Parts: sequence; C-alpha cells; structure tokens
Amino acid sequence: MTGTAVNPLFRAAYLAKDGGRKITLVIPWLSLKDQNLVYPNNTTFGSPSEQESYIRQWLEERIAFIAGFAIRFYPGKFDVYKRSILPVGDISEIIPDEEADIAVLEEPEHLTWFHHGKRWKTKFRLVIGVIHTNYLEYVKREKNGKFQAFLLKYINTWVASIYCHKVIRLSAATQDYPRSIICNVHGVNPKFLEIGKKRFEQQHSSNQAFTKGAYYIGKMVWSKGYGELLKLLHDHQKELAGLEVDLYGNGEDSDQVKEAVSKLKLTVRVHPGRDHADPLFHDYKVFLNPSTTDVVCTTTAEALAMGKIVVCANHPSNDFFKQFPNCRTYDDDNGFVEATRKALSEEPVPLTDAQRYELSWEAATERFLRVSELNRASAIGMEKKSSTKFASASLSLWKNMEDTSAYLHHLALGFEATRKAFGAIPGSLQPDEEQRKELGLSS
Repeated sequence: MTGTAVNPLFRAAYLAKDGGRKITLVIPWLSLKDQNLVYPNNTTFGSPSEQESYIRQWLEERIAFIAGFAIRFYPGKFDVYKRSILPVGDISEIIPDEEADIAVLEEPEHLTWFHHGKRWKTKFRLVIGVIHTNYLEYVKREKNGKFQAFLLKYINTWVASIYCHKVIRLSAATQDYPRSIICNVHGVNPKFLEIGKKRFEQQHSSNQAFTKGAYYIGKMVWSKGYGELLKLLHDHQKELAGLEVDLYGNGEDSDQVKEAVSKLKLTVRVHPGRDHADPLFHDYKVFLNPSTTDVVCTTTAEALAMGKIVVCANHPSNDFFKQFPNCRTYDDDNGFVEATRKALSEEPVPLTDAQRYELSWEAATERFLRVSELNRASAIGMEKKSSTKFASASLSLWKNMEDTSAYLHHLALGFEATRKAFGAIPGSLQPDEEQRKELGLSS
C-alpha cells in the first residue's frame, strides 16, 4: 500500500479512462514466502488471478468509472536488506513484441539495476521513466552511506540513460538525470477529495469538523520520517507540552519506534497501520510529516485533500504542496514547534475547486501527458527498432557510447558473480520453477 504501488495503479486507470489507449499495468508477482514479508494485515494470494481480482476491487471502490486496462505480472523477489521488491529475469518479455509500443517505467533505476535481457529502448519506441524514490537519501543513512550514495548516483544515471528516452522527476528532491524534467505527475485517490468536501460542508454549517489533534501515518521504518519526528518531539517536549500525537504504521522498525516513544514525556500513541481513508483519520486536524526522504509524499497530498493542515519541512519534496494554504513549512526546530502550535490553534482553510482539481488524478494525468509528450509521440510515431536480443546483435552496438555502455551493462549482469557484486538477489537471473509454474511461464 505504498505510494510506489498505488500511484502506478491510478496512472494506468486514468490513462485508460477515455478508451483511446490500450494500457497494460505490469506488476511484480511474489511467491508466498515473500508475500508474508511484504503484504500488510496477513494478506496473501494463491495465484496472480486472485491478486488481480483484489486489485481491481480495491480500485473500483475508489474511482467512479470502469478502468479498461490489462494487468500482467512479472516475477519478483523481496530483498530483505534493501527492503525492496526486485525483478527477476528479463521482465520486458512479459509484453509481447507485437504489443510493445510505449513503456512507462515506474522507478526505472530500480527496474534496471539488475536488468539482463532486451534493451528497453530497443524493444519499445518510447521509454519514459518516472522517478519515485530518493534512493541517495536512504543510502546515506546506512553504514558507509556517503560512499554508497556516491556510487549509486552514477549507477542510477548510467541505467536511466541507457534504458530511458525521457525521465520525469516528481520533485527536485531526487538526483538529476539526463533528459529529465521535474513535474509532479501524481494525483490523489478520489476518496480523499470526497472526504475533504464533506469536512468543508461541516465547517460551512458551523459544525466542528475536526475533533482530534495531530497524527502521522507511514511505513514504520526510521527513514520514513519517524526518526526526524521523534527527535523533534524529544528535543522540544517542554515547548510542546500538552501535545498529543498518534502514529500509524507497520514496518521493520516498529519495536524500536515503540521503545523510543515510551521514553517521551509527551503523549504519543503507536497504532498498527491502516488505510489513510479510514474514518478513523477523518477527525484529525493536523498531519505532521517532517520526512526529508520522500520525493512527493503521497500521504501529505492525501491529508491536504482531506482538508487538514500539514506541517512539513521546507524541502524540495514539498515544493508542490506549498501552493496550498493549509501547507505550513518550517526551516528548523523552532519553526517546527511554532508551526505545530499554530496549526493546532487554527482552523484549516477550505480548498477551492481549482485547488482540489490540482490534487486530482485528472490534473496529474494532464501533467503527465504534457511533459511526456505521449500524445505527440502517439500521433507522429517514432521509428521502432528491431527487438533482437543482445546475444545476436551486430557490431553496430559499438557505433556510439550509449550502445557500448548498454552492452557492457548487459554483459556484466549476465553472470551470477558480477550480479552479486552489483547487489542483485542470488538466483535472480531467471525465475525459479515455483514462479514459472505460478505465472505459467515456459521452462
């Protein structure tokens, strides 16, 4: 239920909304042992078709139209160390050559770090990468973080340049990429906008719309804002006396977060993660989000759509949100204290229709079509290259540096030893028999 899972689902639905495009959403399939590590609330699926039914039902409960797009699954594995789902084998094969036209790679660096197979820019006539995650910021927090971030920056640039024609960065919080443009092409689940309208009607009729104070929701790992928030609360307990905060989330660091909370004098309660649209959250007035690892935080957008005041860091990841009157940014600890106290003492400003639209997926899809030039590409066409495999490609690969670079990446990622050196999951060069059987792939 992370933004990197939910946002591509909504993008597929809204791109398919007018019926003028054939859209296929391709998502990872995890075997049961990995599902147990990743999916919330003990949710598991016995087959891809069962998971597809769940996804479509979840989506239908949130949008007011029938989304006519296809769903296919590629084999994936969960890397416990990286806390990420990574592709297994050549996932470009999931799309038949005769259907391969335009590819949107959500997290292109993530999908191509360990890619071994057809070159995306060879199989598809246009490849657009959408950068979701600030990997450098996460890596900096690990052991030898600065050195790891230095290497990762160049690896990300390398794979994005050889596999993508164009890159969209959701905000300036990410590293720069060749052929990139900054634009937030994400929207908000319509449910949150409906919640916000109801809150506005309550405010307008003089009823108290918000009866609870401050909260935060997010995957419960230190790097998702919990570290920053608990430090701020710890360091300013006196100035924030009387403040009550509820934290909602599941994650690998849950026990450590609970332990840190128990040492605070402030009233901070820790709860299991829930859907942000749950009625439980409707009455909260203030959303605290000091995270600086996000690119564009999905939960911040959702909180603004629900009509809440958001207190967040003055950081490039929050630039898009600054246009909304209920977004309160701060530069330092004292600014956080002041913004939090002020937010709790005031009422949110109702959003205008134009502001609501700016948060919607309709507006996000318009921005995506504009910056990707997808309609223009569809209209004028681009010369489609042959989809031959690298193994049978001619020496023309060496005619320019990019082709040479792509060939070297392909070559290096074809051996288990070098894959491990790059950080790939052992045995991820090809799907195992279990996944082949589950996905109906040929042996």
